[in-house]
Amino acid sequence: MAIDRQIPHESWSDEDVAAAAASKPLTREQAQDLRTRQPSLSPWRVVGAQAVLGVAMALLAVLITAREDWAWSVLYGAATVVVPAALMARGMTSKLSSVSPGASVASFMLWQFVKIGVSVAMLLLAPTLVQPLSWPALLVGLVLCIKVYVLALLWRPAVKNK
Repeated sequence: MAIDRQIPHESWSDEDVAAAAASKPLTREQAQDLRTRQPSLSPWRVVGAQAVLGVAMALLAVLITAREDWAWSVLYGAATVVVPAALMARGMTSKLSSVSPGASVASFMLWQFVKIGVSVAMLLLAPTLVQPLSWPALLVGLVLCIKVYVLALLWRPAVKNK
């Protein structure tokens, strides 16, 4: 028993229909031109920025509070983001993950699960590895390093026009 769904064509403008009908695959030259005008951002640059931010926050924490436990907690919170992100970047930039579109999707899902698992394991191990642990300081380091992903969207190079 198949369900027949009708797409409401009334909501489409004539320009949308014409653009959909006129779209065609890019030629090799057009694709290369698009890549040069819109270069991608390396995941390693984002991981590096997260690491630098984590170290800077730990130094700032020790300068402001003069408490080493807060600095170690902030640094561990940053590491909880940086280490899994580095693992995922390494896995996603390997040759195996770019063999085919299906392998890329499977690789992305696998490394995303690895990233989540390592992050959770590091958070569970935090009370035993960082003594004394300051959870608020750890969470500040963790959240601010996660926010680097948002800033990475702003770091993208400007689109170059011909």
